[in-house]
Amino acid sequence: MTMNAPVPAGTAGSAPIAPAATLPGPTAPAASAMPVAAPDAVIAAAAPKPAGLSPATRRHLAAIGWGFVSIGLFAGLWELLWYFEFVNPLLLPPPHLFLQDIPGTLKYFDRSNKIGSVGSGGGLQALLITMGWTTFRVFVGLTLGFVLGTAVGALIHYVKMFRNLVLPTVLLLAPISPVAWLPVAIFVFGIGDVPAIFLVFITVFFAIVLSTGAQIASVPKTYIHVARIMGATDRQTFWRVILPAILPSLFMTIRLNLFGAWMVVLIAEAVGVGTGLGQITSMARATFNAKLVFFTMAIIGVLGFLSDWALRQVQAKMLWWVAPGQGASR
Repeated sequence: MTMNAPVPAGTAGSAPIAPAATLPGPTAPAASAMPVAAPDAVIAAAAPKPAGLSPATRRHLAAIGWGFVSIGLFAGLWELLWYFEFVNPLLLPPPHLFLQDIPGTLKYFDRSNKIGSVGSGGGLQALLITMGWTTFRVFVGLTLGFVLGTAVGALIHYVKMFRNLVLPTVLLLAPISPVAWLPVAIFVFGIGDVPAIFLVFITVFFAIVLSTGAQIASVPKTYIHVARIMGATDRQTFWRVILPAILPSLFMTIRLNLFGAWMVVLIAEAVGVGTGLGQITSMARATFNAKLVFFTMAIIGVLGFLSDWALRQVQAKMLWWVAPGQGASR
């Protein structure tokens, strides 16, 4: 019995085997090139991912968190100085002391906004009314100063005769401190809300006038040339090209002067108004009530922070064409 030996490839009697590269049809990839995923991994990859927080929300939450950390560190340092008896609690009472008797502190606030009126009792409502009147004076003065300052600054830039007549006077009066205007305001307007509003107005007005003229002069000429090529009139060029170009800088100017406005309105309330948070601070100083002084200071700080936040929201709504986060990286 004989056994046939295997015939080598390519010998007679057998069909030649073509290389894999010459076979017709798609070539099957090598096993190492296609790793087989586990079923659980495939299901996890195909499952929809939960929606996370948007970058804007994360920025807001981070800002709030860091704000609490900053205020907490400040208050904690103050409490440590009191604990180790580095400060006199009668002169610099820590937060836990001037916040422990809020009902007793609120009795110094009054619902009336008239000088010489009979006290109608304190309480939370009286505190809110006092805060409302002070905030009203600040924002009315800011609005008047912003609107009139922008108008006067534009007139100084465009009208040569007006510039020659008014600009030297503006440069003469601008360096005068707003506090120095308080006697003039009382002489002219008397005792009441108007002197406080006038001081806030003075704080903002001259800065806005000078900033408006400088910002209009710095608008790129290309913007104006393009507007004229498209057939825009001088009025349309100002309202639709120049004013939107200078508004971001004007808002920054008014934000920088916002805290100065809070400072002068408190002085005006203590001297020329007789009501408001400034009057409460003055009364606390006269009666050597340190707890009331620091409580009122805390309220003023909160109002200043909230007013700056509100101004930033108005800026974001009005300047919708300005993308957030522009400028140098931080």
